[in-house]
Amino acid sequence: MSAGISTLGSLARPDSRRILFITGTRADFGKLKPLIREVAARSDFEYWIFATGMHMLSRYGSTLGEIYLGGFEHVYPYVNQDGSVNTQMDLVLANTVQGLGHFVREFPPDLIVVHGDRVETLAGAIVGALNNTLVAHIEGGEISGTVDELIRHAVTKLSHLHFVANEDARARLLQMGETGESIFVIGSPDIDVMLSESLPTVDEVKAHYEILFGEYAILLYHPVTTEVSSLRAKIAAVLSAAQRSGMNFVVLYPNNDTGGDVILEAIRELQEDARFRVLPSMRFEYFLTLLKHAQALVGNSSSGVREAPVYGVPSVNIGTRQLNRYSYPSIVDVPEEVGAILGALQNLPRAVPPSFHFGRGQSARQFVASLQNPQVWRTHRQKQFRDVPAGPDQERARYVNGDAVQPELTHALGLGQ
Repeated sequence: MSAGISTLGSLARPDSRRILFITGTRADFGKLKPLIREVAARSDFEYWIFATGMHMLSRYGSTLGEIYLGGFEHVYPYVNQDGSVNTQMDLVLANTVQGLGHFVREFPPDLIVVHGDRVETLAGAIVGALNNTLVAHIEGGEISGTVDELIRHAVTKLSHLHFVANEDARARLLQMGETGESIFVIGSPDIDVMLSESLPTVDEVKAHYEILFGEYAILLYHPVTTEVSSLRAKIAAVLSAAQRSGMNFVVLYPNNDTGGDVILEAIRELQEDARFRVLPSMRFEYFLTLLKHAQALVGNSSSGVREAPVYGVPSVNIGTRQLNRYSYPSIVDVPEEVGAILGALQNLPRAVPPSFHFGRGQSARQFVASLQNPQVWRTHRQKQFRDVPAGPDQERARYVNGDAVQPELTHALGLGQ
């Protein structure tokens, strides 16, 4: 590894802004990578990368190496968990806050950039807010199942700047009391990579990962932290349907949220089955190529809702993890039941056109253009809640003896006249 903490002290230039990106997984690094590259190409910015989480775990393929393979040098690796605590999300959060807090006080950035809804994301937002440092949140304003939604919205309230995928997400942030001038609609950064001409060929991907079959689907199933008690039965149903379908599958390890060990135990039993190629992880660009040429994406990953529709690839979206997220003709929602999953695999949508609901591949350029606006850097660290103006058909709360009365009670009390 060519660089680390030893290079960071010499980076700072008085005429540049120091931007710290937090990454904990292969997936979020893939989304941050276009933004980091665009920042690195500008003389008025400096980038640092705080790499932690699953990047540092051998069981998930030690994906820290992918960061260095991308040509990035200013990287600070930090181990925030080990095999004994990797499913204890509260301990991982505490460890990350402690390590990142030390780093930020030693090497103060001008902006901390976090993505999505992981515990490392929440740690970055907490450390920024408590150290009076601007925090930019990428892809807030989304909705989903499991604990991810709670984390994502908490990060929104701790962040000062919001770079969202579309107008739907922007509207949700306004509803949450964020100011319009703090929200920038730039699309999803990974679509920059998806639509680029620099992806490897499918033959290169298959050769690199020793995928020996022709046609295949991708299976990617993560734990739902609020449904851990039934997880063993649910992953059994998912894998049973996959086996009975007669299809070939590339299976990727789940994330390390609570319950991930249950899924790992189940999918490792597939390793001797010739129709299943089980992998800890993949390089992001290789995963995108594999997805582009897949028969379907099966499981409960956000990739089935966000990335697969960009290529028009069918998704069999299983269970509640992506509850209430984007709906599109290529996405088939089913419960964790063998018959329902098998039926979806046997009747996949055909010839669905690409969807660009989450962007058209210009995110990195728009991100940097926003940061080059001097007004952005004058954003107040002390946030204020912005009330949504009441519509003409909404009753406002009235007051009785100084106490607020809920709007639904005003009519009964005769206060709406």
